[in-house]
Amino acid sequence: MSTPASSPGEQPTTHTPVGLIAFAWALVSVPLAYGLYNAVRAAGALFG
Repeated sequence: MSTPASSPGEQPTTHTPVGLIAFAWALVSVPLAYGLYNAVRAAGALFG
């Protein structure tokens, strides 16, 4: 059985768990959403 030849610059693929990706997105998006909400609320009070 032969395996396909890989080019010298090719790296093996890795698999990142879906839970880890979801956790990373939540870690970034929750504080971002909170900050945007407060910014819009403050801008509304300033201009409204």
